[in-house]
Amino acid sequence: MPRELLTDTYLRLRDRFRTRARRILGSGEDADDALQEAFYKLWARGYDIRTTSEAEALLSTAVRNTSLDAVRRRRDKVPLDAADRLPAEDRRDRSEQLAAVQKLIESELSDTQRYIIERVEYGGVTQEQIAEEMGMQPATVRAQLSRARKTIRELYKKRNL
Repeated sequence: MPRELLTDTYLRLRDRFRTRARRILGSGEDADDALQEAFYKLWARGYDIRTTSEAEALLSTAVRNTSLDAVRRRRDKVPLDAADRLPAEDRRDRSEQLAAVQKLIESELSDTQRYIIERVEYGGVTQEQIAEEMGMQPATVRAQLSRARKTIRELYKKRNL
């Protein structure tokens, strides 16, 4: 019965869920994929759903989360040959920008902020791991990282605009 309730609710509200997913993803095809993925995940888990409103809330949350995950996956993908497709001038500009940011990191940040931003951005280390390494609270590491990024962003804008 719970799967039937989930399926009935999904079919009845599919257009509303599709609109929500499309708003997040910007594409109808991506929205359809997100809907199918969200429904399948819920259906496969076989949640104990008792009411229509419970099914609706569960589906709504699943569609939102699946859509946001898809946006994150899309954003995190960097084509390996992207630099090769850029014109030489754009590649030069990009390397100049990166060099300017690196110079700001080295000259303007405190030792702690520099260590944290380099470990996160260049080393791929999680903030939790850095907190353990440094004997800090994860919230402190997040705050230091946020301040470092803000400082770099403000200085870069000030010097390059």
